[in-house]
Amino acid sequence: MKIAVLRETRAGESRVAASPETVKKFAALGASVAVERGAGEGGNFPDHLFQEAGAAIAATAAEALNGADLVLKVRAPEAGEFSAYRAGQRVAAIVAPHGNKDVLEAAARAGVELFAMDLMPRITRAQSMDVLSSQSNLAGYKAVIDAAAYYGRAMPMMMTAAGTIAPAKVFIMGAGVAGLQAIATARRMGAVVSATDVRLAAKEQVESLGATFVTVDEAAMKDAETAGGYAREMSDDFKRRQAEFVGKHIAKQNIVVTTALIPGRPAPQLVSEDMVRAMAPGSVIVDLAVEQGGNVALSRRGEVIDVGGVIIIGFENVPGRLAQDASNLYARNLLNFISAFVNKETKAFEPDWNDDIIKGVALTQGGKIVHPQFAPAPPADAGQTAAE
Repeated sequence: MKIAVLRETRAGESRVAASPETVKKFAALGASVAVERGAGEGGNFPDHLFQEAGAAIAATAAEALNGADLVLKVRAPEAGEFSAYRAGQRVAAIVAPHGNKDVLEAAARAGVELFAMDLMPRITRAQSMDVLSSQSNLAGYKAVIDAAAYYGRAMPMMMTAAGTIAPAKVFIMGAGVAGLQAIATARRMGAVVSATDVRLAAKEQVESLGATFVTVDEAAMKDAETAGGYAREMSDDFKRRQAEFVGKHIAKQNIVVTTALIPGRPAPQLVSEDMVRAMAPGSVIVDLAVEQGGNVALSRRGEVIDVGGVIIIGFENVPGRLAQDASNLYARNLLNFISAFVNKETKAFEPDWNDDIIKGVALTQGGKIVHPQFAPAPPADAGQTAAE
């Protein structure tokens, strides 16, 4: 089995889909690895480290792809790139399929089997393969570090001969993986932290980290979590009451970090323009959902803006701002996924199409889009339609 690791082509992507550590482990599984020249530069993995781990360095993407059975990327190839792939090749990457229908269609036309690592089911067997968790963990940490860098005051309480500095008040909106890491990081930095989430189950997790859980209606939250562990969208009445409650709370905060995402839908708006303008000058908001429309009314993708003295941070690809750690974790996610389906005798990657993990991440097979969420609806029976 030959594995190709390609240099990322999408603007601003600094991560790489393999590390020297995972190259060694792929070799131990019986695979050969070709890494495109410069693929690891953004993550501080120069070519010689991959070579020392046993990989061949390919001068171009085409050279790396030549003869490869499996292709590893951080972001899925763009639709036009699939012309360079041969039928039967397998690609594992972060696809964001809800907003990239053209990528799925192009992969199917090319006969490529495309696996979306960002659709990994949240089951016990797949925890070590969960890309969203590994990358969100870093994003939550980095969000607080970025906020502290723009906040013009100290985070912890300091008692000096000249007087006492009050601790920063930090509010985390959304207590998933990113939110919980943001809470833990802000607490380690000495801030007074509060958090909210639509899932009541998050209350215990928030409080276990030393933060205060705030919400307008705990009773309405009991059914707000899906079987997959994601947040379910709440009723309009709850959202209205929660917005009023949160608006008053935000006005008292120094730093706000928003992390709320709904799979396959635009990010819910949690912070209105009025809420932003109610904050004191010098406050900071970090919108981790900016790439999916944003949780904050005025945030701009890829920009840091000043609204009446309130700084709104809308950095893209926040995990990529910690490229080496993000690459290491993502590479291990891929290694764990692939090694689970390597045939020990043939040393080949042989996915079990009836396995829950494969059914969760496989988008295309045999020239068709096969994932039930994205496969085109079967045509209506012409005879039945005529009869109706």
